[in-house]
Amino acid sequence: MSAVAAPVTLHRPLPPEEAARADFYALLGRLLQSPPDGALLAQLARAPAIEGDSELARAWRGLVQASGAMDADAAAFEHESLFAGFGKAKVSIYAGFYARGTTPEHPRVRILRDLAELGLAPACPTEPEDHFAALFEAMRVLVAGGAGRDPAPLEAQKRFHETHLAAAWPRFAQALAAAEDANYYRHVAALAAAFAALEAESFKLE
Repeated sequence: MSAVAAPVTLHRPLPPEEAARADFYALLGRLLQSPPDGALLAQLARAPAIEGDSELARAWRGLVQASGAMDADAAAFEHESLFAGFGKAKVSIYAGFYARGTTPEHPRVRILRDLAELGLAPACPTEPEDHFAALFEAMRVLVAGGAGRDPAPLEAQKRFHETHLAAAWPRFAQALAAAEDANYYRHVAALAAAFAALEAESFKLE
């Protein structure tokens, strides 16, 4: 009687630098999806300093300090003031607003097609596909994997980033930093800008 071996999938531990990338995407997506509650603000206020890229470390330190001084109600009011109202918000939270594409297709059409090719469902079903929170969550999954899925090859990460985030993300961070009502979220903008620059530079080196 012969035994039939069941297929076994081995998932390698994520290298620390890749785990950090995934964590940054997750945090930025969370802060754009909804305002930080008291628990998240307290967690960020206790977060240790990071080493490495000076701009990213500086932006992180600013967010940590701001989280210690911010309360949840004020954060919720600021989030609402900045991002509420589709097409009427003081700062658009949709990548399509900042993309300068040359094709007649709406960015959401291309995002849906590329997600399908990568075997991913829309990350935030309640939001349009070009919401930055949805795009950051897609990148987090590509970087870290999860739910039985391995991380995507670096080339696939680079292609998704360059197609859907590279042009729009820095413009969004600039608009958010310049917004009159941005207090806490000015620090979120600084972190987003520093991380965007680091990602763009890293992909160029590949």
